[in-house]
Amino acid sequence: MTSQHLELITLPKMLGRLPSLISKLPKIVRGLRYATNEDTDVHTGLGFTFAKVIKSNPSGIAIKYEDLQLTYQQLDEWSNQLANYLQSLGLIKGDVIGVALENRPEMLCACLAAAKTGTVVALINTSQTGKVLIHSVSLVKPKILIIGAELTAAFQDVRSELDVPEECYFWWDDSDTFNHKTDTQPTPSGMMSIGPAIHEHSKHCPDTSKNVFLKDPLFYLFTSGTTGMPKAVIVNHGRWMKAYGFFGHFFNLNKHDTLYVTLPLYHATAMIVCWSCVIAGGGSFALQRKFSASSFWSDIKKFEATSFGYVGELCRYLIDTPLCEHEKNNRITKVIGNGLRPSIWKDFKTRFGIKEVLEIYGASESNIGFSNLLNFDNTVGLCPVPFKIVAYDQETDQPIRDKEGFMTLIGRGEMGLLLGEINDKTPFDGYTDKDKTQEKILKDVFMKGDAYFNTGDIMRDIGYRHTQFVDRVGDTFRWKGENVSTTEVESIIADLSGISEAIVYGVEIIGTNGRACMAAITLEDSVIFNEAFQIDFLLALSKYLPSYAQPLFVRELKTIETTGTFKYKKNSLKDIAFNPVKTEDELWVHLPKDHKLTRIDTSEYERIQNNYYRF
Repeated sequence: MTSQHLELITLPKMLGRLPSLISKLPKIVRGLRYATNEDTDVHTGLGFTFAKVIKSNPSGIAIKYEDLQLTYQQLDEWSNQLANYLQSLGLIKGDVIGVALENRPEMLCACLAAAKTGTVVALINTSQTGKVLIHSVSLVKPKILIIGAELTAAFQDVRSELDVPEECYFWWDDSDTFNHKTDTQPTPSGMMSIGPAIHEHSKHCPDTSKNVFLKDPLFYLFTSGTTGMPKAVIVNHGRWMKAYGFFGHFFNLNKHDTLYVTLPLYHATAMIVCWSCVIAGGGSFALQRKFSASSFWSDIKKFEATSFGYVGELCRYLIDTPLCEHEKNNRITKVIGNGLRPSIWKDFKTRFGIKEVLEIYGASESNIGFSNLLNFDNTVGLCPVPFKIVAYDQETDQPIRDKEGFMTLIGRGEMGLLLGEINDKTPFDGYTDKDKTQEKILKDVFMKGDAYFNTGDIMRDIGYRHTQFVDRVGDTFRWKGENVSTTEVESIIADLSGISEAIVYGVEIIGTNGRACMAAITLEDSVIFNEAFQIDFLLALSKYLPSYAQPLFVRELKTIETTGTFKYKKNSLKDIAFNPVKTEDELWVHLPKDHKLTRIDTSEYERIQNNYYRF
């Protein structure tokens, strides 16, 4: 299934890309000094990097948001006022501040202020409500909560169940609170308005800003919760410096560049990767509250953006939109993000005139990361620190160990489980929950006493320390003795005529080995899932997919539920599988030797599970 996108990296290819690095080399060398610094007694981190850009470009535009523009000097002084206000409340180094704000300048102001006081920002997912929100807040035990007006209702609904003192709820008006010294709407009952209070404090940076070091925590980031309740990931200032030194200097922005971001700022790609790239280059950070495919290119024009941050599904949404006037003659030359699918990679670059794709890989909690520094296609790039890819059994969902109990490496062109070696240079900081931290560590991998971080991702080794993402563990499954990658099948189905989106997963049929392929799909407007469409759908599947990877089951969805960063929520779909009792959606099965789909009712379901058919 992957041969059309499997391009092994060879020595001539590597050598052919080296000239493109020569002009960047001085900046890259500076960046590597920051990224590899291990001195725990030297002031560093977000506040340190922001102080550097203040010296070099104080009057440069730091933030573009709607019709507002703030210079680096203005953002610095505003964050200093907030930092001094936080200290007046008695907050000290190590205290946690829960921040719930959508993509607006106040979010960056809050993070800078915290970095200057040594406090830790818990970046609360703005889509969380109810029990999930209660769980997330309880994990990090904040001393105060700073809540945007746009998210007030979600917190008021669960306030009685949060272990936060009544006087510690701070509210930030949803307006231009930098220029307006008074609020535009009434402060909710039981909350303190923070916007006007900030302006009463000094614009001088507090002395605590220099008392921040590599191992001091900067953020708590929350995992998406697609496999259960969210976990709080610890991101220290050392991790910020690695992103700043590595991504920031390799991406090579300058003070004339603007990076546009619609990804939520509670996500590492936006907050850490994209913002550190902007600060490293002294450029502008253009913010939009939420992603909109229809207004994306008009925003690019408005902000005069030269780059943008992405996740894979965002790219697919853009390429699925009709050609528009605003996408022509744009200034975009390069993009940075993760999850760009090989099936659309080259088309995406060609259509939008993108010359450089800095695809990256690395979970918020991961101790390793990959970057496409040499601008190859269809790869997450290379990793500068030790990693291993080991053989993995898809049926047992476990790494394969030999007779001595050790794991085995896969060969070039093959796929397996990605592991990151845990050592002094690549520590695993883990989660706030120590038990969850231990669950991600594999021990005695190649020798007694060693330890590796389990990324939970299946990767393909394509040579010269470059890899290609295949799937998440548990998403790749086996059927008819073959491995099926849900990511690859999803890409192919989503590209078929009439299909808007597709989620693919494996489901068990009683009495069979492995898991059969099932696809949950949404249709394009005006498309009807009738017999004629089904016949064309099955013909297309047989053309592009081997028989073992073709969906046996199809579920027609009205909408597909995703996280704030466009990740599909598969767990509930897997649980329901093809049982018609558990859903009101239409379920279909492709019966053996049939040329169309058959609707699944309770009788058909029983026949399938009683092995009436030989799949």
